[in-house]
Amino acid sequence: MKMSTICAAIACVVSATAAAEEQKPFTMDGEFGLIVTTGNTDTTSVKGKLSAHQELDKWSNDFIAEGLYKKDEVLVDSGEVGVDPVETSQTTAQKWFVSGQGNYKLENPDHRIFGFASYEDDRFSNFDFQSTIAAGWNQKVWSDETSSFEYSIGPGYSYAKDNNDQTISGMIIRGALDYQWKISDTATFKQLLSTEVGDDNTKSKSETSLSAQINGSLSMKFSITLDHNSDVADNRDNLDTQTAVTLVYTFF
Repeated sequence: MKMSTICAAIACVVSATAAAEEQKPFTMDGEFGLIVTTGNTDTTSVKGKLSAHQELDKWSNDFIAEGLYKKDEVLVDSGEVGVDPVETSQTTAQKWFVSGQGNYKLENPDHRIFGFASYEDDRFSNFDFQSTIAAGWNQKVWSDETSSFEYSIGPGYSYAKDNNDQTISGMIIRGALDYQWKISDTATFKQLLSTEVGDDNTKSKSETSLSAQINGSLSMKFSITLDHNSDVADNRDNLDTQTAVTLVYTFF
């Protein structure tokens, strides 16, 4: 056998091995943040999130489950004359969210057909719950060693119930962007943006994050999340913001 043939065979094996190492069939990250203060101010805040990605020959799938809980010590006025306000513990934030998106790859694997579903329960928002299903076009515009960008757009249907037990439902157009930039071997910037445009309400969400790797599996993440609903009650804010510093563990 010629030396050139042997070298070519070795190069193919090395290339295939490297590709296998870069492309994991399933990855999952767990994110956790906890803040407890005592003394003049007593608060407890807990944030958790699980993110999973599955890459198969014909499918590229993403799953998210996250929750937020906060408890504060607040002064409650009984309304009685001569009675001082009483300090009591109250839940001031309680929210959880789950979503899943499956992308079916076409002949060009960067061109896909997607299906999406989500459910959100936020105790202190204008809505008792909000749910969405959507389908349409997904495209990975580019993906290289330092960055990647993809988008999804398509029609869908939303179903929600507000705090007055009124049902809000109808057709929507859902659009989403996902940009990731590997700044260095240990630092990554991510920008996620989605919007669901309907006749009754437009729901938008943005998450901007910067993570720094501490060791092989553990990272620290700084994130700013914006949740916006165009149609809310007069005593509610349209925009909810969340700034968090969390630890992220990569399971596999």
